[in-house]
Amino acid sequence: MAEITRLSGCRDWIDLDFVERERTPEPAMALGIQSHVAGLSLSNTVELLDSLGVQRSRKAIHDWVQKADLQPESGRSPNQIALDETVIRINDQQYWLYAAADPQTNELLHVRLFSTTTTALTEIFLNELRQKHDIETAVFLVDGAKHLQTALQRVGLRFQMCRHGNRNAVERIFRELKRRTSSFSNCFSHVEPETAENWLQSFAQWLNATN
Repeated sequence: MAEITRLSGCRDWIDLDFVERERTPEPAMALGIQSHVAGLSLSNTVELLDSLGVQRSRKAIHDWVQKADLQPESGRSPNQIALDETVIRINDQQYWLYAAADPQTNELLHVRLFSTTTTALTEIFLNELRQKHDIETAVFLVDGAKHLQTALQRVGLRFQMCRHGNRNAVERIFRELKRRTSSFSNCFSHVEPETAENWLQSFAQWLNATN
């Protein structure tokens, strides 16, 4: 797989503070988390660890990713923010993935999964983004979606219409997310939305670490 070429390098972005009496060496756990988030299925991640002499189950690796609770780091001060949403399917149901990205760095700033899309939910997303980052002077780049524009107006944030240019940053990220989530059912059995959101946030942190 193409993702396997991106498995080398630093894994400092993986916080293993959740580990309590875990019998698996931490370097192997970090590799397992990175491998699965980067694109390997749970089964292939099991095989990878087994080739290194570490025998763990699919469930164990799934639990590592969930317990690590990874997400994009806070404290950014972007000049522009590309804001968008896209539909993904989980267990044959539609969910809306909201994402905010810094087009200058291609880093995801925040991602959230909602069962529908409304102005009120967009405001929730923006308020969470505001708590994580300094966005007061940023200009949000949005398409023609009225609920995005209305929500930005209500919370007092600046925006401009932008269908190309710097907004392409979030579009590229969405393509990568959709490519990966298209095989979601092969990664989790009977996945709950909370589990999916946790994985998506972990995936966002991995994308940021590989920029």
